[in-house]
Amino acid sequence: MTATITAAVFGGIDDHTRPALTFYDDATGERTELSWATLGNWAAKTANLLVDEVLLEPGDPVIVDLPEHWQTAGILLGCWWAGAEVHTRAEADLFCDATVGFTDRDHVDAHPDIEDLIVAPLDPFAMPVPGLPPGVSDYGTRVRIHGDQFAGPAHAGGALDGRTTTEVLDTAHAAAAGAGITPGGRVLSTLEWASAAGIVDHFLAPLSVGAGLVWVANPDGDQSARATTERAGVVLT
Repeated sequence: MTATITAAVFGGIDDHTRPALTFYDDATGERTELSWATLGNWAAKTANLLVDEVLLEPGDPVIVDLPEHWQTAGILLGCWWAGAEVHTRAEADLFCDATVGFTDRDHVDAHPDIEDLIVAPLDPFAMPVPGLPPGVSDYGTRVRIHGDQFAGPAHAGGALDGRTTTEVLDTAHAAAAGAGITPGGRVLSTLEWASAAGIVDHFLAPLSVGAGLVWVANPDGDQSARATTERAGVVLT
């Protein structure tokens, strides 16, 4: 049996107080930092939402049509923890039978056939998204009531746009090695992780080896000073 991606990621962390994900948005001035413990709590809440409320079964498809964000990180890890197979925007049309999906306010109309469409607010505090159409729900509101611990399926098969869990983890480990990312290190990146390839190479690569990710949206100029401040030994831009 293959452990889920999320179980494999968190299973290698010895100090859950260390920063796992630091999210910057230079357009808004936001800086949000999640420790491994906090990121795990968001992932657990998402997994509990999917299993207990949505009644998702291991192997069920889930559409994740979201930009790079700390909430997206929690959603992706929560989906995998619940045993779901994640499909990105590029493959959403191939899995129109998916009953649940996550998107942002701007892309609600792109998913008319998803029965349970959940909108992530993508703001610093996960505040409710106003003015959602009937049948579309707010992620922040729904996820908060769920527990921040999860005891889910011990194994998973498909994981991401047709790739198995083993394939995803092996590719992520190879990407980390190729970029010089080491356990316990810090990586500053502006590289996308909205596509399947980006999720593996730019999001999961550091996390899969126990390194923290500092990700910058809408980067404003050179990142070398920020890399020094964040103690990032690897910079990917």
